[in-house]
Amino acid sequence: MTRLGNRLLSATMLSMALSGFAAMADDADDTLVQNTVEVTGNYLYTDQVNALKTPTPIIDVPQSLSIVTADQIAEQGFSSIGQIIEYTPGVSTSQGEGHRDAVVFRGVRSTADFFLDGVRDDVQYYRPLYNLEQVEVLRGPNALLFGRGGTGGILNRVTKKGQIGEAFTGYQLGLNSFGGYNGQIDYNISPNDTSAFRINAMYESLEGHRDFFEGDIFAVNPTARFQLSPQTTLDVSYEYIDQERFIDRGIPTGADGRPVEAFEDIVFGDRDINTTTLEAHILRAAVSHTFSENLKANVSAFYGDYDKMYQNFYAAGYDPVTNIVTLDGYLDTTQRENLILSGNLIGQFQTGPLGHTVVAGAEYIDTTNNNDRYNSFFDQSADDQENFFVQRPIDLINGVGTNANGLTTTNDFTVDLNDDTHASVDVFSAYVQDEIEIADWLDVIVGARFDRFEIEVLNVVANDTRSRTDEEISPRLGVVLKPQENISFYGSYSETFLPRSGEQFANINGANNALDPDTFTNLEAGVKWDFASGLSLTAAIFEIEQSSPQVADNDPSTLDVIDSEITGFEAQLQGYLTDDWFITAGYSNLDGEIVNRSGPTGLRPRELPEHMFSVWSTYQVTEAFGFGLGATYQDESFIDNGNNAVLPSYTRIDAAAFYDVSETLRVQLNVENATDELYFPNAHSTHQVTVGAPLNARLSVIGRF
Repeated sequence: MTRLGNRLLSATMLSMALSGFAAMADDADDTLVQNTVEVTGNYLYTDQVNALKTPTPIIDVPQSLSIVTADQIAEQGFSSIGQIIEYTPGVSTSQGEGHRDAVVFRGVRSTADFFLDGVRDDVQYYRPLYNLEQVEVLRGPNALLFGRGGTGGILNRVTKKGQIGEAFTGYQLGLNSFGGYNGQIDYNISPNDTSAFRINAMYESLEGHRDFFEGDIFAVNPTARFQLSPQTTLDVSYEYIDQERFIDRGIPTGADGRPVEAFEDIVFGDRDINTTTLEAHILRAAVSHTFSENLKANVSAFYGDYDKMYQNFYAAGYDPVTNIVTLDGYLDTTQRENLILSGNLIGQFQTGPLGHTVVAGAEYIDTTNNNDRYNSFFDQSADDQENFFVQRPIDLINGVGTNANGLTTTNDFTVDLNDDTHASVDVFSAYVQDEIEIADWLDVIVGARFDRFEIEVLNVVANDTRSRTDEEISPRLGVVLKPQENISFYGSYSETFLPRSGEQFANINGANNALDPDTFTNLEAGVKWDFASGLSLTAAIFEIEQSSPQVADNDPSTLDVIDSEITGFEAQLQGYLTDDWFITAGYSNLDGEIVNRSGPTGLRPRELPEHMFSVWSTYQVTEAFGFGLGATYQDESFIDNGNNAVLPSYTRIDAAAFYDVSETLRVQLNVENATDELYFPNAHSTHQVTVGAPLNARLSVIGRF
């Protein structure tokens, strides 16, 4: 479909009434219950985590995790993964170069540890939220169920499925104070008692607080569910995503290593060049079959075709004495196809006095990835960098501008080819895990995963083909003690690995094809306590250790193994204090040190705030009216591993008010940064610091019929 066609369809959508609250999985048998729009309605907490594949109550999972439901997403006015992360303990956002989701899981930055209904979704883009039941954030290495990566955690999106026996239309319309608007629709029909068809769609026109920021997103996700027999269910889904948006790489830091606040309104880029586009086609099918009360099988197939481009200029240096900024840039394209086949068996049985819940599965991944990057090339400097005076706007339009010497300079993205790589990846995995109930008060979890990761990369520029095969076994061990049914104490050990080809397979350069993967281990201990009132408390302490083989300086034929550690504590309180008063609050404390060949450096890893805190609370004043108030605090952290640039601490206050016009119609106002604080939530590198949005509001109409 053309972009014009998308916009025409989007305009049609906006003339309709658009997106509703979600149906959520409510029990281990996957029975679906549709919630109505009520301020006093359930938050629909699920007692199991979709990503974990087994019907294990959250209280019995020896791991820190958070669940954000569709109701919470709507109520807090979230429109991005980054906004969800800001209210999740133990994780924070990274800038992602202004064109992708990037999450820092317990001090480890990732752009690839994303999953969709438990299946890998590793392409770099901004993921929309319109079709989600819930978002699951699991902390700590997670290789047993997810394979490579997941070094500090993973994020899994659970999508809406067709609901048999239900007919409804949900919608949402929104307008923000920057001028952006959006619409969503959620339509479900069940023509008979064995099938259902559901379509979720959205359009958003992007406007922001920074100069030149604009764009649009269109996405549509038709799904179908078929009850092939009383024991067999088939879900099929197709999703189309089309995005175009301005790329904002933020502002530079000054001589003191802090963001230059005087530049808060200046975009260090090109109003015409800084842009990214994505077109994605995602097809999924999943079959669930119940052999008996104690044995169930799941098989899924996933195919994704992604075509992405991003081009931009950004601040690579800044001289406060001369007030001159150095701009650099590049044009990058990615074409990727992912085919993922997976299946597992879940069995529950007894061996003498011991109860077992076993999951055993296998996965095959076939990925092709073509990527090229052209550096910027300015004719006056005959280089990829050029100097400009700092002003608003920077004197650069469509690659042509006046440099700091007063000369007209022109960029050409076709001159300097940085790299052109064609990668093929084949992965085979097999895993088994047993949750052993030794007694009513004692469970032991033991398991392991085998991964065979093969990659071949053609470096077109060097006419050089390199390949590497890694075979890794990732164990997991956990112990859960339950002195009472509603309290558990747990300890766990887990491992994962990351091949030297990295998250995005761009290249195996230098001696990287001779190096073993980085490995990560996690030790964690915690407590989970479910109060009778519906309130739950979780808390954990943990240690993540990274082991990174490197070629020895004094003997290239040998390796040094360098270990770095991150330790921390996190806690979350979530649920109802009274029938009318809901709260979710999270806190994390993180510490770490970079270790090199010479030993501990005394340097703190980048993007590792010592303290982070968030709280969100809603109160039902009357049957029709309620309000919410929240705050998120992030401590000071370093932008770079050299600890030369600093991201200042900040506190942001958010608020909301809801009014139910009827049982099926709500009017909602969300206010972000109510105190209009100037803050800098994240960065990519020293001179690319994100400027947080000032006071802004969003008015929404949410309904269902």
